[in-house]
Amino acid sequence: MENNQNILVFTEDGSNTLYSNKYNQHFHNTKDGAINEALHKHIIPAFTHHKDKKELNILDICFGIGYNTFSTIYYILKNNLDIKINIFSPELDESLVYSLKDFPFPQEFEEIKHIINNISKYQKYEDDNLKIELVFQDARKYINSFETNYFDIVFQDAFSSEVNYELWTKEYFEDIYKICKEDCILTTYAIATPIRLSMYEAGFRIYQDKALNKKITLGFKKEQNSLGKIVDMEWKKVVNKELKALYD
Repeated sequence: MENNQNILVFTEDGSNTLYSNKYNQHFHNTKDGAINEALHKHIIPAFTHHKDKKELNILDICFGIGYNTFSTIYYILKNNLDIKINIFSPELDESLVYSLKDFPFPQEFEEIKHIINNISKYQKYEDDNLKIELVFQDARKYINSFETNYFDIVFQDAFSSEVNYELWTKEYFEDIYKICKEDCILTTYAIATPIRLSMYEAGFRIYQDKALNKKITLGFKKEQNSLGKIVDMEWKKVVNKELKALYD
């Protein structure tokens, strides 16, 4: 799996991730572990929020190694959930996706190896309860191909704003907001106030929660009281006059 662009890295939960030489960042926090990060920062909050739904449309921003998508399937199988999921994901690195059939994924994914192979080879998979579509396309262009009020869940898991700025701006989140259902949840590891302000100015209500003893950010269209604590972004602007969102 190692090449000039990505280097294989072992994480503390026993799963493997990559270090990107292009972006000078790990794909996952090595102390939390790749599968733990996917489960606790994205999947568990999202499925807790939608615990009563029988079908979910999920937008997985930046497919990467696929941990968010594959951990979602693992979570459903492990918990014997009676649910249908449709996952849509953009990714720019074609060679990375083609290499996933040989990636040393954790034992937890052994049962879905056939799905991983299909995604690696064909960029799609479908059965009675699962549909995955992966598209080699810029995420900003890709999200505008969906109708409004389409997604139940958004995994906002791009590289950080320092290297992937265009996927953290107010204008980007405005496009995301349009394609979210009224009860959608957006999950992200990012907690920087300018990023939260970008989300807020795009229309999202900002909540803070904890996962793996770290803060995470959750975005909702409507006020809710089941997950996290609401962040008063108006107060943030009052106490910090220099505070600005990220803009295109």
